[in-house]
Amino acid sequence: MTWFLGLGMAGVVLLALSLVLDGLLDGFLGGVLDGLLDGWLSLPVIAGFTSMLGFAGALTLGTTGLGPVAATAVGTGAGVVTAYGVWRAGRALLRGSGDSPRGADLVGSAGRVVTPIPADGYGEVLLQLAGQPVKLAARSDGPMARGAEVWVERTLSATSVAVRPVEH
Repeated sequence: MTWFLGLGMAGVVLLALSLVLDGLLDGFLGGVLDGLLDGWLSLPVIAGFTSMLGFAGALTLGTTGLGPVAATAVGTGAGVVTAYGVWRAGRALLRGSGDSPRGADLVGSAGRVVTPIPADGYGEVLLQLAGQPVKLAARSDGPMARGAEVWVERTLSATSVAVRPVEH
């Protein structure tokens, strides 16, 4: 049982180290397997497997009359399930939900001119993006004075938009 508890504790220590050594084993083989394992060699996945192998094996050995071979089998099964869960959670976190705002989300939003927009150049507008104020470079068909209310017609780049005046 001591070996199993030692494996479980080693997995917890490895998990703590994974916070510090993030991504160390991801590129360990230098692309030899070229994405074949795709995240399976990450420290959190290995730590989850090792911890669950140890703790599930110790629990099985301590609460049943089964021997070390059966405890190892139960621990390995629990470790594989845990490693798969950690791998899936990691991929979901890396992929993200896609709900983060993009520049195209600005089209149709209202704002105010904070730096006057000349007829042939750029000024600045203050817009609301996901509830946060965002100041962007702005261009319009004609000159616009400071404080003018505008609508975003299109995004020109990640940091600039085309605007038109709001007509009341």
